[in-house]
Amino acid sequence: MTSHIASPAATCQWYALWTKSRHEKTAASTLGALGIAHYLPLQSELRQWTDRKQTVEVPLFPGYLFVHIDALSKSKLDVLKAPGVVGFVGNSTGPLPIPEREIESVRKAVLGGATSSPDALFKEGDRVRVIRGALAGVEGTLIRFGAKFQLVITIEMIQRSVTVMVSEQDVEAVEANPVANPIALSCAT
Repeated sequence: MTSHIASPAATCQWYALWTKSRHEKTAASTLGALGIAHYLPLQSELRQWTDRKQTVEVPLFPGYLFVHIDALSKSKLDVLKAPGVVGFVGNSTGPLPIPEREIESVRKAVLGGATSSPDALFKEGDRVRVIRGALAGVEGTLIRFGAKFQLVITIEMIQRSVTVMVSEQDVEAVEANPVANPIALSCAT
């Protein structure tokens, strides 16, 4: 009898996946059935047809899905075999991990009613942290549109952002080297 020793959860990291157009939910469903930790942020959107209007759930980042795995385990191959998955976001050395604080920031923003920003990666503006309210602890870039402030939360690996309205009084400056606030998850091995 042989025993299987699972990889320690510390080796699990978040990775972005490219999906085929409009296959994000299919891929997420398959990954869920395989027991692979994943995250597909969704937003409600009102769609107009000729005979009716309907609110539908659409991906916040079209063409992307996130998985929490050990990239050196068998689960990486299982992820790549899932219907709708094109591949991992990375470079010539392989998939590149996404800091857990970025995923957690997107989770909080989605719970707070965030909508997708058409803008790619923002570099200008101050790095800030929300200090009160439903988004407390979320970090991002503060930008101004007219008299209003918005917090831009970016997943740098896929160069996409989520924008939420904030009050200038509800944010504070972030130090240059932020300390990650990891979330506890198990990972597929």
